[in-house]
Amino acid sequence: MNNRLVIVRENINTALVAIRTNRLRTTLTVLIISIGITALIGILTAIDSIKGSINSEFSRMGSNTITLSSRGMDVHVGNKHYRSKNQKSITYKQAVDFKERFEFPANTSIFCRPKGNSTVKYASEKTDPNIRIIGSDENFLLTSGYEIKEGRNISENDINSNLHVALIGEALSKQLVGDKTSLIEKFISIDNIRFQVVGVLKSKGTSMGGDRDKFCIIPVSNARQNFVSQEMTFNINISPLYSTLIEAAESEARGLFRIIRRLELSDEDDFNINKSDNIASLLIENLKYVSIATTLIGIITLVGAAIGLMNIMLVSVSERTREIGIRKALGANSKIILRQFLYESIIIGQIGGTLGVIFGLLIGNVVSLSVGNSFIVPWLWIALGFILCFVVGVLAGILPAMRAAKLDPIEALRYE
Repeated sequence: MNNRLVIVRENINTALVAIRTNRLRTTLTVLIISIGITALIGILTAIDSIKGSINSEFSRMGSNTITLSSRGMDVHVGNKHYRSKNQKSITYKQAVDFKERFEFPANTSIFCRPKGNSTVKYASEKTDPNIRIIGSDENFLLTSGYEIKEGRNISENDINSNLHVALIGEALSKQLVGDKTSLIEKFISIDNIRFQVVGVLKSKGTSMGGDRDKFCIIPVSNARQNFVSQEMTFNINISPLYSTLIEAAESEARGLFRIIRRLELSDEDDFNINKSDNIASLLIENLKYVSIATTLIGIITLVGAAIGLMNIMLVSVSERTREIGIRKALGANSKIILRQFLYESIIIGQIGGTLGVIFGLLIGNVVSLSVGNSFIVPWLWIALGFILCFVVGVLAGILPAMRAAKLDPIEALRYE
């Protein structure tokens, strides 16, 4: 065992000396390998970060929420879509009927977007016309993932009495009065209609290029009266009390709403029913094609690196033919010579792999930090990178190593 360790150590030392002797060729090969691994690790790390960001964003929207909506909007991601034809809107009566009849352990809320973006004003401060207005009932916060930071929620009394009250997002509050002043019990104007602010919601940050906290929530009854739209449609959020009931809740909701919409058994659904993670799943599914393309690019680059490394090793065998003859004359057998050249090839591959992993981690985490995620270390991809480099080293080194091992010592000593 000790003799074997000594032989392995000597072979590794000899390989390192040979690598240092041929620095230019070794450097070029290492760079080619590292470029392939950098592309592979960097992009796959970035994709993992983006997946985490997508899951995080949608979980903050309410990870166990089911939404019933009309098919007036075509949602299309990749090769999948959610609409076959335009269908009639969901009316307020249908939404209320569903909420009253849905006997399932879940929170159910009704909400609508009564118009496009609006302008909000407080005192002399005025926003651009980019504020979302949402008309909702008292359960909307429970099903949408928002939380009260200051003040109170919209109540059933606010809805039944059609009161002019509003909840606003934290970003909107800061835009109107800054950090030090509270808007609670103050009056704001939404498109010249006065509302009293009763609550400010905790921030959810930005998403997909927009600020998710620039919005106002008003009672759904008030939205119906003051923001009349010919195409107003209502949505229904359902949030099961237990995450394990999400599939059962979806099935129950579909069946009840088909009855409310008076659909026959042969009729297809004329509404969308989506879980909050459906879009996230579709986006992540499409990212897998990027992963596949990146892997292919990385492998093609590594194949090129393997060919280059094999050529370098063949040249090295030719240049060191006399050295091989001397080593064999001193007692080195064919296995020792083979291992020497094979170790040299593997070491070059691992040096390239190490540099590629380092650069790939840096590039991938630049993307991760830019989307607001923390520094991540993708151990699976790192292990894959080193395994690929080992395979490249073995495949590129085996032919030159075998050629060196088969050299006749007498002929090798005569080589000039």
